[in-house]
Amino acid sequence: MKPFLSILFAGTMLLAQESQPTTPFKTTVNVVVAPTIVTDDRGNFINGLQPQDFRLYDNESLQNIKVETSYIPISLVVAIQANAGAEPVLDKIKTIGPVIEGLIAGEQGEVAVLAFDHRLRVMQDFTNDGKKVTDAIKKINAGSTTSRVVDAVGESVRMLRRRPADRRRVILLIAETRDGGSEGHVREVMTEAQVNNVQAYTVNINRMVTTLLGKPQPPRPDAIPTAARTLPPGAAVTPTTVAAFGGAGMYGNYIPMFVEIFKQVKGIFVANPAEVLTSYTGGKEYSFSSRRGLEDALAKIGGEIHAQYIISYSPNNKLEGGFHNINVVVTSNPKAKVRTRPGYWMAAVPD
Repeated sequence: MKPFLSILFAGTMLLAQESQPTTPFKTTVNVVVAPTIVTDDRGNFINGLQPQDFRLYDNESLQNIKVETSYIPISLVVAIQANAGAEPVLDKIKTIGPVIEGLIAGEQGEVAVLAFDHRLRVMQDFTNDGKKVTDAIKKINAGSTTSRVVDAVGESVRMLRRRPADRRRVILLIAETRDGGSEGHVREVMTEAQVNNVQAYTVNINRMVTTLLGKPQPPRPDAIPTAARTLPPGAAVTPTTVAAFGGAGMYGNYIPMFVEIFKQVKGIFVANPAEVLTSYTGGKEYSFSSRRGLEDALAKIGGEIHAQYIISYSPNNKLEGGFHNINVVVTSNPKAKVRTRPGYWMAAVPD
């Protein structure tokens, strides 16, 4: 089996906003890896494509690529939210051990289990023993009200970077979409994931289910007076209507948001870190509210991971600093739908 290419970084770049201090970090890419999914118009995976069927453009520059067609063993970290808010669904999550081993990790895979609330607890280090994985997940119990989602992903990346370079590195995050108490920032985690060639998938816990079934928490006072809220014309300014019109926005074009995060414009707070991390690494978000829904989501993730084409290349445009857009085209099937990571951040340095 050919060794799986990892992303190597060197050099230093200053990213700054005019009104904020600069922060140096290393972002020069030698090899870029782009896991790629190809489907037909019905969403069915297209298998059996050959390297000559693909074209990859980096900032519109055609690249010399390698396409890995042999199976690459997987190193997987399953990071599970285990705070008081997740307690209503933990019984469902505790049943997924055999599904993780059979559908995602595979026979040659290895799995580690991380539980988090205000703590980051490694319930099981990497193992290919399915029973140990199942037992570790069953031992997870609900803890505090804190949910360090970003820190948990960061710790998962650090666990994966110690694995051999010839393995695929994947995170499966089972959690709510909002962070609650992390010390790290999304920008730092995105950089670490890029450096260590990690792909993230999430199975989002339905907040409506946990809210309805969970233990009620005392309400917090609203920092903004009700009368100060801006609502649509004709809407009564009451606490009820303010809550009804509230909610997180949806991101359409992710690339401008990624650029803002790396420039520290949005490096402090991101409303939905799960959405950002999956989109940036080429993964995907799923959600569930029942045990069957959870198993279906895991089955879809496993099917996608094992259907991916692993495309790698050394950029021929390293002098172009900033965010590099990746575009993959299947020349043998113009109707094919292609999904890969949208790009990466790189400093401009000479060869």
